[in-house]
Amino acid sequence: MSSKKLQYWRLYLLSLVLGIGGSFQYGIQVSLIASPAVHVQSFVNYTWMLRYDAPVDESTNQLIWSFIVAVLSLGAWAGAIHSGSLPVTYGRKKALLINNVVAIVAALLMVFSRMAKSFEMILLGRFLYGYNVGLGLSVHLMYLGESSPKKLRGFMTLTSSIFIGFGKVMGQIIGIKEIMGTEEMWPYLLAVSGIPAVLQFVTLLFFPEAPRYLYIDKGDTEGSKKALEWLWQEDNLKMEMDDMQKERETTQGEKAKTVKDVLTSRCVRWQLLTLAIPCAGVQFCGINALYFYAFDIFRESGVPEDQMHYLAIGIGATELITITLCSFLIDRAGRKKLMGYGYLLMGVTMCVLTIMLSIKDLNSWIPYVNIGLIFCVICIYGLGPSGVSMALPADLFLQAWRPSAFVISGTINWLGMFLVGMLFGYVVEGLGQFCFLIFVAYSFFSSAFMLYFVPETKGKTMVEIMEDFNKLNYKTRVADVEETDDDYATKF
Repeated sequence: MSSKKLQYWRLYLLSLVLGIGGSFQYGIQVSLIASPAVHVQSFVNYTWMLRYDAPVDESTNQLIWSFIVAVLSLGAWAGAIHSGSLPVTYGRKKALLINNVVAIVAALLMVFSRMAKSFEMILLGRFLYGYNVGLGLSVHLMYLGESSPKKLRGFMTLTSSIFIGFGKVMGQIIGIKEIMGTEEMWPYLLAVSGIPAVLQFVTLLFFPEAPRYLYIDKGDTEGSKKALEWLWQEDNLKMEMDDMQKERETTQGEKAKTVKDVLTSRCVRWQLLTLAIPCAGVQFCGINALYFYAFDIFRESGVPEDQMHYLAIGIGATELITITLCSFLIDRAGRKKLMGYGYLLMGVTMCVLTIMLSIKDLNSWIPYVNIGLIFCVICIYGLGPSGVSMALPADLFLQAWRPSAFVISGTINWLGMFLVGMLFGYVVEGLGQFCFLIFVAYSFFSSAFMLYFVPETKGKTMVEIMEDFNKLNYKTRVADVEETDDDYATKF
């Protein structure tokens, strides 16, 4: 069995190369920005003084800082929109190579921002990093899903979540003041994402284009076969080639679908709902809010300020370990159970956390219970929703629909992140600990949706998954399901 697993070593190597320049960049950008906050704000003040001979007022400085943090999601949204066209026109591999150049430019802007005495360069750099992350994350998932055998597809696409977790921890570690979180080092800390971009640019040149893209989009049977033989080291590819042939016939003569097609076509309605509610909406399950709230809870438990950062690294590491566990479970337990019950347990735990936060002054041990509950929620999140929300979208759509579907999921994800980032502070002020109840409602709703409606996709081919969803899409017209095999994409 182990030799069977080892035959895919080139595929694992590809997942490593894609991860480093793909979702790792997302993790590192999200967590890294917290540590140089003070230094960047004083730099904004310094450049303001040079230009206007007066210090910047507190609220303007805070606004500029908030925007430096939030502009990442706007850039990522722009990147996600292009993930519908770039990888279709130029191929998955070239799209990623172009994407790495964007990150390298962003890193150079960061390095020279202090020399040029311009905080606008930091803003532009963050926007470009966002673009890199938005495009990179979508293409990373497409590339991996289209290069993996169906029995490994869940595990392979889940490696993207592992790299996000790894990126978060790395960002927190290099951001501590003993390493790069100093007054001197902050431009280099912000430029650190240039290194993975260079690494991916150089190593990706040695890998083939995604086999399914070559076969289904380009009609290059020979190239696709070569790519599969090289990646899987297998001569007997008949089943995989038949599956791709079947999918190509299903979408014969069709161009890649537009976003409008995905939003209006009846034949992908339930796939779209599954993509939007439990997967792309993962921002609304409250995990970012938890990270935000964690420091307040640590403070109340009497954790000294200078130790906070290490506890935050602990939270990041917990998420990373549980996502890694999830990658071994996903092809055994299946997507549906992991995500459905994951959301259910998250909802219950956050209910308990809300109650405990309300009565925290009654007893001195309650704040410690709250720390435990935070770690519980993060464990459940890592084991279920976090990983599955990355793996499931790769299962839901056929080749012609996939790029546009990723545009939609990227849009929901990044705009959700932007809104949560900009508004969450105000919500906490207004609602206090009861802000978690909004997330509890979302978690219960997603859980019910997942467990009642969504069919299991574990171990099925793309065409079989489509047939399962057609039972939902055409519930009222069962007879039509028979016909859709012939003219699948023309039915609305």
